[in-house]
Parts: sequence; structure tokens; C-alpha cells
Amino acid sequence: MNSQIKEPLWSKSFIMLMVGNLFTFMSFQMLIPTLPPYIKSIGASGLEIGLVTALFSIGAVLSRPFIGYMLEYKARKPLVLIGAGMLLAVTFIYPLSQIVIVFLLFRLVHGLAWGWSTTVNGTAAVDVVPNSRLGEGMGYYGLSITIGMIVAPSLGIFLYQVTSFSNLIYISASLGFIAIVLLSTVHYQTPEAVKDTKREDLKFSYFGSLIEKSSWYPAFITIIATFGYGSIATFIVIFGEERGIDQIFLFYLFNAIMASLSRPIAGKWFDTRGPRGIVLFCLAVTFVGMWVLSFAHSNLMIAVAGILFGIGFGSLIPTLQSWTLSMTAANRRGVANGMFFSSIDLGIGLGGLIFGVLAQFIELGTLFQISSSFLIIAIVMTIIESKRTKASLREREA
Repeated sequence: MNSQIKEPLWSKSFIMLMVGNLFTFMSFQMLIPTLPPYIKSIGASGLEIGLVTALFSIGAVLSRPFIGYMLEYKARKPLVLIGAGMLLAVTFIYPLSQIVIVFLLFRLVHGLAWGWSTTVNGTAAVDVVPNSRLGEGMGYYGLSITIGMIVAPSLGIFLYQVTSFSNLIYISASLGFIAIVLLSTVHYQTPEAVKDTKREDLKFSYFGSLIEKSSWYPAFITIIATFGYGSIATFIVIFGEERGIDQIFLFYLFNAIMASLSRPIAGKWFDTRGPRGIVLFCLAVTFVGMWVLSFAHSNLMIAVAGILFGIGFGSLIPTLQSWTLSMTAANRRGVANGMFFSSIDLGIGLGGLIFGVLAQFIELGTLFQISSSFLIIAIVMTIIESKRTKASLREREA
């Protein structure tokens, strides 16, 4: 009877943290597609436009080991609010510079703040979610990330087209301010192991805080999977223009709807059956979605591709995060979260850069097909890891 009693998930703190994180991602993600055309308008070269993404990714990856180390001995609330405050401050200063090099410096600082905020928010969510419902809880929490990543870029593009860049910044900053208010209401739960640890008890190692050895494998699969997705994130709008598809937003819309519907199911699957089956399913569906997208010449095909991506990729990322965290000790979850989000940044950033070079020579539909091969690599890696784990379990039982 007791085995069927579930620990409560939907606490006020969990809801406020999830919604606050949604506003954080909305504030940030609406700037992603609009900063490149803006910096181009103030005289940036092609290389400098590319650095808008590259410097940001570098900043995020550089900061995460430090914040992962701090999460081993510091309380959650001040770290969460400092991260949200830094993001808000950097957002406000973008319009102050008409000099490209200064703008790029702001972008690097923005990456540092983003690396800080995503790591501490994700770790705080893990602390609030009951261990028995980790997959389900992080699945719901992941909706705040997915919806922000899907809806906000379209909103940013719309605002950039109908109003000034300064007004876009003010709207983005307003969302960031709302995020701070919501995050300040959360009752954070710092693990006892963290409370009992003092800074002088720990020896900082940059590499040690960059990679959590116990859970590096799912993080590496994350790099491979998001590397393949990098082509979509970079070229989906341009692809729609080339194919004459006038309602490319349908990809984002159906992606968001299906991710919202499938995420709780995927989370429960994770909690009852473990990560490998659901990871393989999500990778396979995403692979099919990429091929459907590559052949799309109509709004209907774009919508179908969006549905497949929502079911596949929309559930894949939080499942990989839950897998990473489930293999990590409580006092090392900050490091593991940092490693996980750095894997996403590296995968998408490198994918966008490399496929951006290839896009000069091949048609974008073909590019999507080539990038889908990395999902096959991720599938093979997951199968190999699953067999290795089963073999290890048999040896222990023997």
C-alpha cells in the first residue's frame, strides 16, 4: 500500500520556481534571433555576427564550473537571485553600445550570467522535487525551458519587426524582472550534505567542477543529440523562406503543444522504467521529425515535423537531465547540472557553427538529413551503454 503513495510534487515552491524559470527563459530566448540582425545593423562583419553566439557559449561554459563548485557549499536562494539579477542587468545595457566590440563584450558577460542562472535554477529544482518523482518533476520543470525556447524566439522576431530594438529590450527586461519577483517567493531546500560542507573543506578543481565523472555518459549523449539539432535551431527560419513556407511558426507552435502533452508521460516512464527506453524512443522520433522537415514544402508538413519534434526532442532534453542527475550524489548535483547545460550549449553552438559552414555548399533540406545522422550515433551510444549496464548488473548478481 505504501509503495503506491506518491510524495507530493506540486508545492508552491515548485510552481513558483518553474514559472520563474519560464520567465527567465522567455526574457533571454526572445533576444536569440534578434541580436544578430541588430549587430549587423550597427556595422558588424560576418565573423562578428558569428561571434554573437560563440562568445555567449564560451561565457556560459566558462562560468558553470565555478557555480557548480559554489553549489557544493552555498545555500540556493542567494545564488538564484544573483543569477537572475545579473541577467536583468546585462539585458538593460545592450542598447547602450553602438560599438561592435563593446557589444560583443556584453555578449560574453551575458553568457557568464546565463551559465550561472541555468545551473543554479536547475539545481534548486532538483532539491525541491521528491527523489521518487525526479523524472516526472524535472519533466514538468523542463516545460519551462522548452516553452521558453520555442515561444520566445517567435515573439522576439515579431517585436523586432514591429517596434524598436530598445522597446524589445525593455519588454525582455520586464519579463526578467517578473522572474526575479517569482523566484524570490520560493522556499528553497538546500540538501543537508551541502549545509554541512564549508568552503575550506573543498578543494576547487576547474576540471573537477566542469565534469561530474559519475554521470558524464548521458551528458555526452546530450552533446551528440543537440549537435544534430544545431542545424534546426540555426536555419529553420531561413529554410522556411527558401521553401516558400509562410507559416514557419507552426513548427514552434505544434512543438510546444506536443512537448507540453508528452513531457509528463515521458517523466513517469523514466520513474517507472528508467532512462534508456525513453531516451531511445525520443531519439528515434526526433530522427523521423528531421527527415519529415527536410522534405517539407507546405505548412502541413511543417506542422507534422513540429509534432514529431515536440514528442521527441521536447521530451529528450529533460529526460537526459533527469538521467544525469539520477546518477549524481546530492552534493554534486550543481556540478552535474552545470555539465548538462554546458553540453547543450556546446552541442547546439558547435552544430550551428559547423553546419553553418556546410550550408554554404548544400541545400538546407540535405543539411538536415546529414545532421540527423548524429541522432543515430546517440541511439547507438545509448544501446551500448544499456548493454554495458545490464552486463554489469549480471556480474554483481552472479
